[in-house]
Amino acid sequence: MLYLTVALTVAMALLTVPVISHQREKLLEEAAGHVARLSDVITRSTRFAMLMNQPAYVDQILHDVGNQKDIAKVRIFSKQGRIIHSTYLLEVGQTVDRKAEGCFLCHQEEKPLLQVSTASRARIFSTPDGKRFLGSMDVIRNEASCAGSTCHERPAAQPVLGVLDIVYSLEEIDQTVQRNTIIMACFALGFVIVAAFCASFFVHRLVYRPLRDLENGARRISSGDLEHAIPVRGSDEFGQLAASFNTMTAALRESQQELRDWAHTLENKVEERSRELRAAELGAARREKLASVGLLAAGIAHELNNPLTGVLTFSSLLRKKLPDGSQDAEDLDLVIRETRRCSLIIRRLLDFAREKTPEKKYADLNRIIRDAVRIVERPAHLHDIEVVLELAPGLPPIWIDEDLIKQVVLNMVVNAQHAIEGKGRITIRSRPCPVPRIPEPGAQAVPMVEVSIADTGCGIPAQILQRIFDPFFTTKEVGKGTGLGLSVSHGIVKAHGGAIEVESTVGEGATFRIFLPVAATADETGNGAGSGGGI
Repeated sequence: MLYLTVALTVAMALLTVPVISHQREKLLEEAAGHVARLSDVITRSTRFAMLMNQPAYVDQILHDVGNQKDIAKVRIFSKQGRIIHSTYLLEVGQTVDRKAEGCFLCHQEEKPLLQVSTASRARIFSTPDGKRFLGSMDVIRNEASCAGSTCHERPAAQPVLGVLDIVYSLEEIDQTVQRNTIIMACFALGFVIVAAFCASFFVHRLVYRPLRDLENGARRISSGDLEHAIPVRGSDEFGQLAASFNTMTAALRESQQELRDWAHTLENKVEERSRELRAAELGAARREKLASVGLLAAGIAHELNNPLTGVLTFSSLLRKKLPDGSQDAEDLDLVIRETRRCSLIIRRLLDFAREKTPEKKYADLNRIIRDAVRIVERPAHLHDIEVVLELAPGLPPIWIDEDLIKQVVLNMVVNAQHAIEGKGRITIRSRPCPVPRIPEPGAQAVPMVEVSIADTGCGIPAQILQRIFDPFFTTKEVGKGTGLGLSVSHGIVKAHGGAIEVESTVGEGATFRIFLPVAATADETGNGAGSGGGI
């Protein structure tokens, strides 16, 4: 704004100085014209008095004119330069030097000028005290009437009789010019102040504020704040630039959000693929382990099955020959029981190794659960264990192998019974899953039903929860379990496309949840699986 103020001041000065100069020249021209007209009036007014040779009348006319405002002095010079009439009486009779300021113009040469233009008559001079005056000399010519008068003995060949000199004070003109100069300077200064203020206001509003908004917006965006919007204060170039800036910021914000979404999606996908890979690795390791165990179990079972069959047969025949109650009979009974238990273990090993393919059809899951519970219900009551069924009515038929699922339920209930020491309760529930579930990583979510088996037994410690489905892993005492029930059940549920989950609190019990798909898969449907019998 300083530069603008200086520029306006210089411009107003350059405008004011010529105006003042022109005004001064005009006032001086008017004063010179006024004095010239006054000189002409005096010349005409004194002509008759001079013709009548009445100098008193001439003096009176000069004094009357001299009494007017701003007339400093009126005087008449003779041809020889002697003052013959003057409003300043003390100088009457004095002779003026040709080099004086009033005579110099006509007497620059030996022979004086006979004609002087009206503009050249006026002269401006200053007195020692600094006052300025305008002097105007008008030649009094020798006319024919003057040459014939008795007061003039001059011949007609002398055209000039004298000079009328009027001195006009320029004090009022100077004061007027000074006053006008001050007024114009004040107006110019006021105009400069008002113009500078208005220019400052509009420049600040139309230039500085938009620029400051753009600067602040650029600074905020460079610091990472893409939510900041620059105010659009108009439709001019700055407004268009601010709107473009906001559009760019919005595009950057959307791009950044997309990048964050992509990064988040990528992280989720990487995490999901990592989980799938770990699950696949665990599944592959488990399948390899199960395959090895299955081969081993099959080999052992075949090797032991024939000798055990012989031992059991001959022991049974020998027992028939012994009387009841004898010591030998009791020993053979023990041999027969243990041989049968070994046969049962071998049969389970063979079932585990063979991995029987499920023969599926649509079946009533609630009926299968009731049939399985009916088998263990009486032994459970003998041990003071209550078995409670909470089966959801209207459960849809599901695509399963009835015998295998019954085996799974039976294994789970038997394990729950073994986990309860003393009085307790086993609760079996069934219900449709409220939302479709994903049976394994990477698979599609499908409608499922849930079977939960909860007991009030001792519970499973957290450190062994990951191992309970491993073959031959058991926490039961020797002779009470083989460690194959949960492993076989897990394999059966997986073969049905389902899943098993376990929740347990030590001292409070455990809950096994079995999830089974309701409908057949697309592959099973394509293979004619849908022709299985319903209920």
